[in-house]
Amino acid sequence: MYPRVEPFRTGRLARPDGAELYWELSGNPHGRPALYLHGGPGGGLRRGGYRRRFDPEKYLIVGFDQRGCGRSTPWAMDDLDGLTGNTTQAQIADIEALREVLGVDQWLMHGVSWGSTLALAYALERPDRVSEIINVAVTTGSREEIDWLTEGVGRIFPEAWERFAAPAGDRRIVDVYAEMLRDPSSSVRRAAASAWDTWESTHISLDPEWMPGPLHHDPRDQQNFALLVSHYWSNDCFLTGSQRILDRAPELAGIPGVLIHGRRDVSGPAGTAWELHRRWPGSSLHIAEDEGHGGPKQMQLVADTTDGFVQR
Repeated sequence: MYPRVEPFRTGRLARPDGAELYWELSGNPHGRPALYLHGGPGGGLRRGGYRRRFDPEKYLIVGFDQRGCGRSTPWAMDDLDGLTGNTTQAQIADIEALREVLGVDQWLMHGVSWGSTLALAYALERPDRVSEIINVAVTTGSREEIDWLTEGVGRIFPEAWERFAAPAGDRRIVDVYAEMLRDPSSSVRRAAASAWDTWESTHISLDPEWMPGPLHHDPRDQQNFALLVSHYWSNDCFLTGSQRILDRAPELAGIPGVLIHGRRDVSGPAGTAWELHRRWPGSSLHIAEDEGHGGPKQMQLVADTTDGFVQR
């Protein structure tokens, strides 16, 4: 991949509901626009490693912290009353507002994990604004994917799952955690966030790149991430009925799409990427046989693909 570059410009985008989104630009100010969409929801841009997947001399590299996390404000956990407004549709509107502020006509969309769902949802609403899509660790936000992550994969980790599922009883697990993470009691919220983080670290533990320990060491990071993920998942990522991405995938015809996925991704089995590829005319699918939910080979494939697109 390319050497790390630092942003040459940063800013904040004020939204009508009071949210302020942090954004950053890197690479060539006159280059081909590309938007990176981070995972989670709630993962944030973090250290900006995504910039290394683009030639900084050829691309205008855009990143932003999605609403409720990272350097955007307020954090979801600090604005529980506003959580109902944090939806996929609101995020699509955020992306459109950012595009208009930056004066971008079309941009390449690059999403990872949840970011791949958001990239697809945006492209389905604004196909005229998307030049290409490159998605890694492919997800589509379906209930089937969510219930696999919170329930089905428990067949592989039964001991950890029993502890994780205990508070739910006979109810859908993600619904119960979404409620606990909004509970008036701070101790209930902290305990739920810790249990959620432990489960997240467990179900990715077969990934060759996995490192033992919690995903989030900071308690606020841990709680904010768990809150946003459970909020979206308990609402099926706000992509139900006629908005289901797999059902709408044929509408992506005409947009070049590259799907990159790890064979050992237990959290999100390759079946989702395969099914999306089958329904998306003109898309291509690349499987990294020895990697899981992301990995260096998959990120190198992204860099190779961005090189190919810019040379067309």
